[in-house]
Amino acid sequence: MPDLPPLNSDTIWAILNDTIDDTTANRLVCHYLGYDDGTASPEWLETYPEPPNFIESRPAVVKLTRSIPPEDKQLLKEKLGFSGYTVDQLVPRKTRRATMANWLLSYMQQNQIEV
Repeated sequence: MPDLPPLNSDTIWAILNDTIDDTTANRLVCHYLGYDDGTASPEWLETYPEPPNFIESRPAVVKLTRSIPPEDKQLLKEKLGFSGYTVDQLVPRKTRRATMANWLLSYMQQNQIEV
């Protein structure tokens, strides 16, 4: 995982606060989906043989959202106290970044990585 930030709460906050660029946020999700080491699930590879750009692709982010277990859907709020964006911030790019952050937090939860 060269030149990617560590998977921790600071990184999740940086995604939410837009202090990590879109490319790095995408690379983080793709890395933990298994694209970097060839362990991506057939379900992902069938639809996206190449790593998707979650910021630009609504279908990819919808698939990512659906892959978050129901019990992990509120982790941003429960673990980080993230209350969401204000109405004027509700643009597709920000909401997709929040989905990516939530997926990464779910990954951390499922793999017992300290938040």
